[in-house]
Amino acid sequence: MRFLLSCALVMAMPVAAQELQLPVGAKQLTDRVNPLTSYDLPTGPFANDALPVRTLEGRVEKRSWRVGVGAGTTLQVLAPLRTQLQEAGYDILLDCAARACGGFDFRFGTDVIPAPDMFVAVRDYRFLSATKGDQALSLLVSRQSPDAYIQFIRVSPGTQKTVPIVTEAERPAPSEQSFLDLLKSDGHAVLDSLAFKEGANTLQEEEVPALQALVDALESDPDLRVVLVGHTDNIGALEANIKLGKARAQAVRELLVGRYGIASDRVQAEGMGYLAPIRTNETAEGRDINRRVEVVTLSR
Repeated sequence: MRFLLSCALVMAMPVAAQELQLPVGAKQLTDRVNPLTSYDLPTGPFANDALPVRTLEGRVEKRSWRVGVGAGTTLQVLAPLRTQLQEAGYDILLDCAARACGGFDFRFGTDVIPAPDMFVAVRDYRFLSATKGDQALSLLVSRQSPDAYIQFIRVSPGTQKTVPIVTEAERPAPSEQSFLDLLKSDGHAVLDSLAFKEGANTLQEEEVPALQALVDALESDPDLRVVLVGHTDNIGALEANIKLGKARAQAVRELLVGRYGIASDRVQAEGMGYLAPIRTNETAEGRDINRRVEVVTLSR
């Protein structure tokens, strides 16, 4: 209810031509600006084995946020932002939901900020691209309940004064933090984009690219050694869930070793069962989140 109220408040605010108001409580995760590079702006859904794009050159900004939505939908997050863009004079080129966009093919055919700064569920996301004069932008919204993730990419001429992004309060943007930085600072990180069905220990093929952030971290630091810890919901006996959690971690380990060529002695697999939940197991959404694989660093 709080999330829906905040969206309503944002939509009721007058939208100045020079700002885009994000939902109340949005926490910025990424702020990357390249003064001169290129970006392939999607202009249509994935079809006939190709993603229609318009290749643009200029100043490219990439930003992402996380905001609590509870049971809110991706459309409830996107709709107020879309309204603001239209009121500011932007022309919408593409506005689609996951399946209509092209599902897995579209998601992995377009530019997405790497995890953990952006999460995209291949069956639950919305995408929008728009232009106004010599500026172009895209918005990508997805959910990992109870949070939604927002990605904003904009291309403008290098000398163009750009539209500022504002949230409910001014605050300095956090510095960019890679998956490796996160492991070094916190000692652990969740592989957010992996999702296991109840009782299952196999990964869907479309989830495999989510491992790239971990692969990059392992390749960047040859001395890094990790333990993959599989977690479960609380359905069933503890011993069975510990075994299931280890099987999930082992499935990830086998992909790292077999597909990505990571040395087997750098990755271990263990199971925790339901002993370390990060959400309540009293709801289906909480159980979904608790079924996860976490990366824990080992001493060097």
